[in-house]
Amino acid sequence: MKFSFHEAAEEEFFAAIEYYEESQPGLGLRFSEEVYSTIKRICEHPLAWASIDSKTKRCLTNKFPYGILYRIVNNHIQIMAVMHLHRKPGYWQTR
Repeated sequence: MKFSFHEAAEEEFFAAIEYYEESQPGLGLRFSEEVYSTIKRICEHPLAWASIDSKTKRCLTNKFPYGILYRIVNNHIQIMAVMHLHRKPGYWQTR
């Protein structure tokens, strides 16, 4: 299954990469690899993850405190948020 990022989700993903890279060289790359690994799991098993509302599911990353929020639209995964788990819940719902 193919995927795409909502524009705001892509922006927050790149901002998180930048934050981690500034914190420790190479950490931003490891974060991006973990996010893409999580997205690969979502694409392989899109219905396996927990629903957080009637349209949206969440899959947690393994090594960072992030969840990938996504929707399945016409056999396509739309990434709605790359959400830090300690951030205010629901901030992404207007997307």
